[in-house]
Amino acid sequence: MAKALGKQAVLLLIVQTLYGVGHALSGLFVPVYLWKSSQSYMIIGWFTFAQYALGGLTFWLAGKWVKEHNKMNSLRLGIALSGLFYCVVLLLGENAIRYSILLGMLSGIAMGFFWIAFNVVYFEVTDPDTRDRFNGTAGLLGSAAGMFAPWISGMLITSMQGEKGYRLIFTLSLIIFSLSVVLSFWLKKRHGEGKYNWMHGVQQLLQKGSPWRRMFPAIVAQGVREGVFMFLVGLTVYTATKDESKLGMFSLITSLIALISFWIAGKWIKKDQSKWAMLVGVIMIAIVILPLFWKVSFVTLLCLGIGTSLFIPLYNIPMTSRVFDLIGQSEQSAREREEFIVLREAGLTTGRLLGMASYLILLPLNDSPLAITWLLFAVGIVPIAGWWFMKPFLSVQVDRHKGKS
Repeated sequence: MAKALGKQAVLLLIVQTLYGVGHALSGLFVPVYLWKSSQSYMIIGWFTFAQYALGGLTFWLAGKWVKEHNKMNSLRLGIALSGLFYCVVLLLGENAIRYSILLGMLSGIAMGFFWIAFNVVYFEVTDPDTRDRFNGTAGLLGSAAGMFAPWISGMLITSMQGEKGYRLIFTLSLIIFSLSVVLSFWLKKRHGEGKYNWMHGVQQLLQKGSPWRRMFPAIVAQGVREGVFMFLVGLTVYTATKDESKLGMFSLITSLIALISFWIAGKWIKKDQSKWAMLVGVIMIAIVILPLFWKVSFVTLLCLGIGTSLFIPLYNIPMTSRVFDLIGQSEQSAREREEFIVLREAGLTTGRLLGMASYLILLPLNDSPLAITWLLFAVGIVPIAGWWFMKPFLSVQVDRHKGKS
């Protein structure tokens, strides 16, 4: 029988879900908001590139604070800065496009502070017996947030005719982030232990025989796909339909499918099935891109979205769980969890920036629907290489180390 999540893990899930709802209400529409003001794919690209770059840098710098001091303050600062981001967008209004790179930097810093603390606390409140359940539940709740929040936002923006609707959803996000900060005070204070090693990640990658020499490129492969898909699919849905309510409907349908598939995957896929489940996942999330070569329309994009939602849990759940199992494989690595989590984020950031670099190189040359489809396909098949690097971690059980709760 599967082990139940502890109270702190449940509370962390609630805080993460509220944080996700705040972003789900508005995050999908920020690129659309900027695109409507500029009609420029490049401005959206540089906004996103700045977001990823500063997020990764903040992760590395904040690692010292999280390891040596109260990590909960980093988590709360990340949520508060996310609220500040939407507050600034509200104040700037249509002038936001002039400060798109600075806004991307602010958003990235906010995410960096939140996710470094969240991932460390996540490691501490879970163990190898509960990690898949936590990730499956997190995916389920995230899908629920992604299902209703963007759909509501799209309806509000359409019915209120643009600017007023955007101002309302950004305000709602600000309120939800405030509630998330308040709830976070019920999470235990978690003071740091030991000294932060700035060069730990480099040392791991240079060390002969280190498992991170295979894990790191697998994480990079995950980041390459994420970096482009996280914003370009939603933007493509809007440019194909010119209707925010259609984008909201797209999110509603695909997130409903993801909610069901994350629940099934989290409940039924066993660790000894991870290797082949993940292979099926990485192949299928590439295959579902193919309908776009026929025509880029709401219907074919919906096929992509539904297919991705069905199969992405087979990829994401073992990918995330095995990374954190590796971090917890010994007392020594568990003590260095902050540095290892920073190393994981460095891989994701490297991949996201590589994905964005391909976007920024291609789009000035050709921004046709066919070119965008080729870009999505090219980055969409990269996780297959990630699966190959992950094979040793999916075939054997790492040594168990129970995280602190």
